[in-house]
Amino acid sequence: MLFPFSIEGAARIWLEKEPPRSILTWEDLVSKFINKFFPPSKTTNLRNEITNFQQKFEETFSEAWDRFKNLLRACPQHGFTKLHQLDTFYNALNLTDQDSLNVIASGNLLTKNPRDALTIIENKSKVRNSRNKPVVSKVSANTSSTTACPSEMAALTDAVNAMLRLIKTSSLETVKAISKSCVTCGGPHPYYECLAADGNTFNASAAQSTIIISRLSFLRENANYRC
Repeated sequence: MLFPFSIEGAARIWLEKEPPRSILTWEDLVSKFINKFFPPSKTTNLRNEITNFQQKFEETFSEAWDRFKNLLRACPQHGFTKLHQLDTFYNALNLTDQDSLNVIASGNLLTKNPRDALTIIENKSKVRNSRNKPVVSKVSANTSSTTACPSEMAALTDAVNAMLRLIKTSSLETVKAISKSCVTCGGPHPYYECLAADGNTFNASAAQSTIIISRLSFLRENANYRC
């Protein structure tokens, strides 16, 4: 009396259309139900899917086990024993998962009784395998090098500033020294009054200092582009 309330949809409609007293035992119910919803052609296809089951590429152990159980549920009349089911599933796994099961079982999983082997598989399936993809950070081609090494850039800038100050101070001291004594003969007269001078000594020295100051100024201004 209560059984009809345990089914719904197409199964409920089918049961209600059965002639009265056509189903007297549980075996009659199973036989008629299977013949209606699982004809031989469909059963054969489902059995073949179970027999030929293989773990897919990049499919985790948990996903493979869930898919295998869904195949078994889809074909309740498959007729495979528990040992046959375990053997089919175990041999369909990749070597890594097979070795993992054997380690947990302290030996070959298939040497365990079906209940213990099933417990091991269920426990392992509860540990979901996470696939963490490596995150590759992309650096823009327009990103300034100063973001990559700010400490080195600050140190370089300070060094350039110190060198500029040193060069400028040395140049001023040199000019003052030249104004008091001749750079050619060392006498107490300006270089331009020295008869032995050709007029190029101070100009060459000043030009060299100007070049050094110019190069260091360029280096300081472009320090942000050199790391």
